[in-house]
Amino acid sequence: MVGNMYTISPRLVNNRPKLKIIDIECHVLLAPDYDPSFTSSGQDSLVVFIHTDVGISGIGECDANPWMAKAVIEAPGTHTMGLGIKDMLIGLDPFEIGDIWNKLYTGTAMNGRRGMVVHALSAIDMALWDLCGKAVDKPVHELLGGATRNHITPYASLQPAGNTYEVYKEALVKSALDAKALGFMAVKSEVTMNGPYAHNGMAENFDRHTEVVAAVREALGPDITLMVDVQYLWSDAETCLSVVKDWAEFDLFFLETPILSDNVKELSKVSAKAPMKIASGEWLATRFEFEELMDVGGVQVAQPDVGRVGGLGEAKIVCDMALERGLTIVPHCWKTGISISATAHLAFVTNHCDFIEFMPPQLCVETLRRELVKEELVLENGQILLPTKPGLGVELNDGVLEKFRVA
Repeated sequence: MVGNMYTISPRLVNNRPKLKIIDIECHVLLAPDYDPSFTSSGQDSLVVFIHTDVGISGIGECDANPWMAKAVIEAPGTHTMGLGIKDMLIGLDPFEIGDIWNKLYTGTAMNGRRGMVVHALSAIDMALWDLCGKAVDKPVHELLGGATRNHITPYASLQPAGNTYEVYKEALVKSALDAKALGFMAVKSEVTMNGPYAHNGMAENFDRHTEVVAAVREALGPDITLMVDVQYLWSDAETCLSVVKDWAEFDLFFLETPILSDNVKELSKVSAKAPMKIASGEWLATRFEFEELMDVGGVQVAQPDVGRVGGLGEAKIVCDMALERGLTIVPHCWKTGISISATAHLAFVTNHCDFIEFMPPQLCVETLRRELVKEELVLENGQILLPTKPGLGVELNDGVLEKFRVA
């Protein structure tokens, strides 16, 4: 079993400055050109700022409905098992992240011990790590224990377009070629023309899904790593396996979310028999849900999202759990450069993290993701170099909060 609900705090050798949290700001951001039919949370964000009495602030975000997450953070408490997150934070020492996380988690127990409450805590936790790094002039990866390598390998997520089979396939092939031209050594392709999250309501048969995977692999050639995300396409293992048995020839690094992660028994059947690794975990909150995913679901690749699992500390715990089980980590991240930077810092201290999800502005469809932050992560020869700026190294572009803020 997993231990208590304390998460980790920054590892500091020297004396730290004395700080006190005095305010929390929550901003709901929405791209004015957002498309509600688009399966992408990159069109919105809850951006959180935590301010201290010495003028140092931290920034974070979560991957959840931003109006709901804002309400979770700002709502006042009414009793000892349903306290308010913002109220509990005021006056605390931001360096005590482990104690803070436990205080917030236990204090909001009746508000929701998984789901939206933990997703909102993710933004708080992320902002605390950023704040602490800025306060001691160190990048977050140093506070997490120190980088174990100088570069990590990102993969580009390919985005489809259109509402017909031919247009969909051609868009993914073009996106694959664009990623290849930018120097990516790995890509992940959505292939979802059916199921609960079918692109634009498409309803193509599974043979056509196989044809799309084949087309993307042909465009990339044999030397670029390919992963496929089918977005919970199947409801049972038997149907899934009848299709993906023919995908062995495409040399996939993993197949992402073939079945809902709640259905761990069916997922375990796929994990045991599929001709490629199975990846899942993008929606999960806390180490406890990952414990079930790993031990019952049997996945070979765990995908904690720092903006959903509970923040950087909880994601690091999940990474350690995966290491104990001999599993691979490939974090999920479909938000702005704030979360991408946090994910990169996590990856630099996690040797068994083979790739991270990375979308440079050139490949982004969503306006918000393209414009929110000034990119600090550098893609060079297919690798992301070790960040050196204090905290997460994130800086917002001028005027973006005013442009995108709706609440």
